[in-house]
Amino acid sequence: MDTTRQTNSKSSLFSPLRLALTGLMTAVLCILGPLSIPLPVSPVPISFTNLAVLISVYVLGMKYGTVSCLLYLLLGFIGLPVFSGFSGGPAKLAGPTGGYLIGFLFLALIAGVFLDRFPKNYLLHVAGMILGMAVCYLFGTLWLCLQMQLDLWGGLMAGVIPYLPGDAVKIAAAILVGPVLKKAVRRAAPVS
Repeated sequence: MDTTRQTNSKSSLFSPLRLALTGLMTAVLCILGPLSIPLPVSPVPISFTNLAVLISVYVLGMKYGTVSCLLYLLLGFIGLPVFSGFSGGPAKLAGPTGGYLIGFLFLALIAGVFLDRFPKNYLLHVAGMILGMAVCYLFGTLWLCLQMQLDLWGGLMAGVIPYLPGDAVKIAAAILVGPVLKKAVRRAAPVS
């Protein structure tokens, strides 16, 4: 009996449906990731990647949302033009904005924990997204400061402060769209 339960648990972890949904959300990241708006005052463009990460975590949950984000980063690392401005390759990850790219993993993990543990509490969803963004910003800003020889204030001005209003809008959009997409996916293709 216990062996059957373990086998069913393992097969549901790697079910074709779960893998397809993870691939689909990775594709959404790859489509939205390159779309960016450059700012003349910063090497960091306005990107839609963080919105895609939040939506991915809503639809897939913490574990598979993070896997989707990791797949996105790996596709960019091998050179596919999935990063902002249709760029890719190891140099992009090692460059000034690479810390923000790696920070998306922290965003997925942290926001995902809050979404998974408190499925009905939207205030905690917002808190998890804000905390995840803060850790993403911290990691990205420290990397930006190191790469561009900026002090912390210069890094915050170049990589955080101009983006706060837009990221607040992205969190609001994720809170509005995420649950709707999650319900639609669950109705169309129930995943255990």
